[in-house]
Amino acid sequence: MKTVAILNGPNLHRLGKREPAIYGSQTLDELICGIRKIANAQGVAIEHFQSNHEGELIDKIHAWSDAGIKMGIINGAGFTHTSVALRDAIAASSIEFVEVHISHIHSREPFRHTSLTAPVCIAQISGLGAFGYEAALEFLLSRDS
Repeated sequence: MKTVAILNGPNLHRLGKREPAIYGSQTLDELICGIRKIANAQGVAIEHFQSNHEGELIDKIHAWSDAGIKMGIINGAGFTHTSVALRDAIAASSIEFVEVHISHIHSREPFRHTSLTAPVCIAQISGLGAFGYEAALEFLLSRDS
């Protein structure tokens, strides 16, 4: 069975509580449950991990890459704009990642306009809300056919 890894960075466990006007009212568990249903219907497994700690995110990328996972969705949250280490872990992995942001990062504060991780991902989806994860999954699966 194909597996798609989903990696979520800091504060995303607060979805549904954190700034709902920007991030919506759906919780992270609800978002991942919805993605699992879509993936399962297509015979695809989902591996999900969320952490507020940069090193844990990096370790998970390495572990998934070593396990042979080839497709991933990443929302690095605040680390998107600050972490060279996360960028290097993505680049050193065998995983093709789509970078997803729930909010439209290019219409927000200037510091959010620059993504250090996007250049080592195969695509970036921004501003589609939780649907961005579904779009990323569909895109990855369309490339893998």
